[in-house]
Amino acid sequence: MKMTTKSARPLAGMVAFAALLTACAASPQVDGRTPPINSTGGGTNIPTPDVLKPFTPSGNASMDVWRNDFARRAVASGRDVDVVQATLEGIKPLKLYLGDEATVAKTGVADQAEFAKPIWEYVRSAVTEGRKSGGMERLAELAPIFDRIEATYGVDREAITAIWAMETNLGSYIGSFDAANTLSNMAVEGRRRTFAESELKALMKMQERGEVNRDDLTSGWAGAMGQTQFMPSTFLTYAVDFDGDGRKDLWNSAPDALASAANYLRASGYQKDEPWGVEVLAPSAFNWSLADGQDRRLSTWIAEGLSPMTGGDFGTATSSYAEFWLPTGATGPKYLLFKNFDVYKTYNRSDSYAFSVGLLTDGVAGSNGPVAMWPTHLEKLSKRDVMTLQSSLNRLGFDAGPVDGIAGRGTKGALRRFQAANGIDPADGYPTQQALAQVIAADS
Repeated sequence: MKMTTKSARPLAGMVAFAALLTACAASPQVDGRTPPINSTGGGTNIPTPDVLKPFTPSGNASMDVWRNDFARRAVASGRDVDVVQATLEGIKPLKLYLGDEATVAKTGVADQAEFAKPIWEYVRSAVTEGRKSGGMERLAELAPIFDRIEATYGVDREAITAIWAMETNLGSYIGSFDAANTLSNMAVEGRRRTFAESELKALMKMQERGEVNRDDLTSGWAGAMGQTQFMPSTFLTYAVDFDGDGRKDLWNSAPDALASAANYLRASGYQKDEPWGVEVLAPSAFNWSLADGQDRRLSTWIAEGLSPMTGGDFGTATSSYAEFWLPTGATGPKYLLFKNFDVYKTYNRSDSYAFSVGLLTDGVAGSNGPVAMWPTHLEKLSKRDVMTLQSSLNRLGFDAGPVDGIAGRGTKGALRRFQAANGIDPADGYPTQQALAQVIAADS
């Protein structure tokens, strides 16, 4: 039996902002938000002719200092002077990033809905009847377009529609922010400066190639653009002109947006006509510690007693690999997750997000899930509780990873190993108040 361990797949820029936060290194803080600009990143020491015109002041001194510095560095790196000028002219501070502490929106990973909410609450808000019925309508309306997309990219139309529904409610809301301004604010705020500056340069390349105009760059609050929410770097690599009008218009052209998403999913390893996940029944004596994040052959899971919740077969070869996943522990729904679940996570690293995409994929095809009831009586740990759990597990020698307040796979795996080592049944790794008390007691 071959057995592989799942690892985080790299993001290509198309992810939702919560996923991006974890990938970008933090910078030292000075005033609580904005680190200083200095010559280590290029600064005023760059030997570039001062060909830029003075920018209109933004009303924020830190933003103005950063813009002058970054504009010179962008030109030095080869970006067109006029494009740099147009991209950065008119930027203004946003309270979302640069407001007083009392008004700044929470933009940390642990504060995002897909990480902060219990999964059943997130699913309830994401997998709505309106999205499912609307998705069915768009599938029928755009059937010839989806025929061409499937033939070209080998990605199922239901999966593309599910992404479309999750990202912009089928194109009905693509955001009202300016991508250049949002990314500039993110850079000045400081925690994700390297990422934001890289995306700004990609935004400039898009204009230099003639693929977009400066006025086109409407985005969501984190700089993701269009009906399928591409970051600029992803646009450069995967956006396509599918309607043949000479433009890659992810804002106004559904064919362009949907084909671009399919192009990205194909590149991420999507497997057509394969399941993303199957809800399963498990025998009462099942070894819950097998929910350890490892892929095993479907034949192995069948031998362990797992079977589809709704009967029938799994819809894929028994040689396929899958992970046994307990989103809320042994008392909630149980799933085997296949390759396409990981592909969905290249859009957003959250399990809750990818799970909701999967449920919508099924939903627009006429199936509903999960069948098993969510254990809503289990109180979700607060961010502070999770940090306490992580700290205690780490001290006890069960590596939970960073103490960040996010009860992700690392934390759950550490808790599962603690439970197994201490004879606690079920050893399912689900972080409840009872589990926290058990870990604290062992750590005292």
